[in-house]
Amino acid sequence: MRFLRDFLDKQEKYFVKGGKLEKFYYLYEAINGFVFTQGRVTKTASHIRDAMDLKRMMMMVVYALIPTVIMALYNTGYQANLAMAQLGQTTIEGWRGIVISFLGLGHDPGNILANMVHGALYFFPVYIITLAAGGFWEVVFAVTRKHEIQEGFLVTSLLFPLILPPDIPWWQVVLGISFGVVFGKEVFGGVGMNILNPALTARAFLFFAYPAQISGDKVWVAVDGLSRATPLAEAADATMQVSVSWIDAFVGLIPGSMGETSALACLIGAFLLIITGVGSWRIMLSVLAGMVGMSLFFNLIGSSTNPMFQLSPLWHLVLGGFAFGAVYMATDPVSAAMTDPGRYIYGLLIGILVVLIRVVNPAFPEGMMLAILFMNVFAPIIDRIFINANIKRRLLRNVS
Repeated sequence: MRFLRDFLDKQEKYFVKGGKLEKFYYLYEAINGFVFTQGRVTKTASHIRDAMDLKRMMMMVVYALIPTVIMALYNTGYQANLAMAQLGQTTIEGWRGIVISFLGLGHDPGNILANMVHGALYFFPVYIITLAAGGFWEVVFAVTRKHEIQEGFLVTSLLFPLILPPDIPWWQVVLGISFGVVFGKEVFGGVGMNILNPALTARAFLFFAYPAQISGDKVWVAVDGLSRATPLAEAADATMQVSVSWIDAFVGLIPGSMGETSALACLIGAFLLIITGVGSWRIMLSVLAGMVGMSLFFNLIGSSTNPMFQLSPLWHLVLGGFAFGAVYMATDPVSAAMTDPGRYIYGLLIGILVVLIRVVNPAFPEGMMLAILFMNVFAPIIDRIFINANIKRRLLRNVS
């Protein structure tokens, strides 16, 4: 690390004012700030110092996402190897097949290492492309506006691959994250100014622009020629039965987006976010309460034509992106409600909306993405209601 510190110190003269690379100072500052703590201190009046700054907050979210990344690697490879075993395939074509053959791992779904490596060959290219494409736009806007490159993209760049199917075309990854960063965040002014979650904005753009590649049955398992619906899609089809057990769905051994399948991994991440104070337990709890209340209401009504009316809260919890969205997306500190009472209302409405979309519109069984984006738009209004009410109470108290 000392070598890296010395190297960065020697390069600083090229990026400071008057240097040859002055325009790219904020790129240098971002790399320096990511690796080391800044050496600058405030020289003016007294200021507040907190143990949790933006950098530490974002890194804590990255740590909380590690369980979902591990499950993304394992389950993506497991689903592909399991499908290959069912089809009688022994090898896959392309560079992934060459890598797996070189490592001598094979395609045994019972081999943990084989599953992890196979899944990594799908996840990490998408992650690297997301970093490169999204990071490009972050640098462009930072250099243009002459402001620092914030750490918020570290979280967005990890969230986005986790909510994508494993077989997504790479050019769509570039297009999606570019749209999410530019139109979901930068047009509003950058980090802290956006009203929509950038990762979900990117996912929504791809869903509506390329529905066949982002939501068709063939995209969930990375094996050519195999079509397999997600369990949530199976539950919405009156002619089908859910083909997995609840415990498999809870652990995450089901087809789906790479990082959304494991409710168990999401619960581990939720625990870390709550104990560190980074994620709002009020939002998570109210999202769960809204989902349970609305699903029980539909269970009570019942339907002879729509099987989603009978889907219990326990199944809603483990299917689709509900757990992932409730823990990592709904709690986004920028796009979520800020006031404590507002967080309860915000989360409750997300839980209600996701079940409403899933049940009433069986053609679109996954409703978590739209529910969160819809409530992102109304979060400032919810906060304003409670802030105005608090101001009114204080004014009345002073008058009396």
